[in-house]
Formats: sequence, structure tokens, C-alpha cells
Amino acid sequence: MDLTTAAAGVSAAFIIIATHGKVRKRRWWQRKFLKNGISYGDNLMSELLLNDGSSFRNFVRLTKSDFEELLRLVAPKISKKNTNYRAAIPPSIRLAVTLRYLATGDSFTSLMYLFKISKQSISTIVPEVCEAIFEVLKGYCQVSR
Repeated sequence: MDLTTAAAGVSAAFIIIATHGKVRKRRWWQRKFLKNGISYGDNLMSELLLNDGSSFRNFVRLTKSDFEELLRLVAPKISKKNTNYRAAIPPSIRLAVTLRYLATGDSFTSLMYLFKISKQSISTIVPEVCEAIFEVLKGYCQVSR
């Protein structure tokens, strides 16, 4: 073994030892505008519910009473528990995100800005809520296969 090979091996070992155990710090855990919006669109939904019914109906394509009835049916299936790390997204917001997506076809990125929920979360919310809606309403719907 010559001197240059030994030196290369020692320097490689030093680099491995020096960097071992160091965790690269993330640039961000959550985008700032999402972090500040812990309300998950609650303000938007509250405003729409308190104001005239036509705005709410235009937004989710259901009347307030139909929305509340559908929420009552699907809430047990779409509710999540709060953790020590973050509050769960309420079932009403989960349903509203899904209905808005179904009504408009907006992208998950667009819905992210509207509801202050990450698009990764929205990408799991929409299929879960759609499945729950199908489950609770399958007696009312006829699906051909």
C-alpha cells in the first residue's frame, strides 16, 4: 500500500466519522402561510355560513342544510384525532375541501391557498372523503359496472 492510497483511505474515514450523526436541517417544516393559518379555512367557512346562503351554496354546491346533513353522515368516517404535533383538520373542512374540488376541479395547489392546507394533505383528504360519501350514500345512488 503506497502513501497516497493510505492518505485517501484516512481522509475518507475522517469524512465519514465527521459527518456521521449530523442531521441535515430542513429548510422548513411547513410553509409560513400554512403555519399561520392553523384555522384550516375555518374563517372562510364561518364567513360563508354566517352570510347569505347563496354564497355558501355557490362555494360548495350544497345548501347549508344539505351540507350539515351530509356532514352528519360522513363525520364519523372522516374524523381524525389531534396529536401532540398538530391539530386535526375538522371534518367540516375536510368535506368542504372535497366538495369544492368536486364542484370546480380546482388543482390541489389552488385549494391549498384557499383552505390553508398543504396539497399533500389535500391529496389524502379528497379520496378518503369521496370514499366516505360513497359509503353513506350508496343506498341513494345506482352505479353501473
